[in-house]
Amino acid sequence: MTCNVGGIDRIIRIIAGAFLLSLVFVGDQIIGANVVWGWIGIVPLATGIFKFCPAYAIFGLKTCSAK
Repeated sequence: MTCNVGGIDRIIRIIAGAFLLSLVFVGDQIIGANVVWGWIGIVPLATGIFKFCPAYAIFGLKTCSAK
């Protein structure tokens, strides 16, 4: 697996994913919508941590610097 997420893109993904995931624990549990958005936060968090986005691979995008 190669790196296709880098720099600012990675930081934004990690912050956004952590924020969305925090909605599961601190959001309004009665509505339930926060819980759904919270679990969706796992996707950007994981892609930021692992530096790989399957959607970027499909479309041939790369924000990681070339080595």
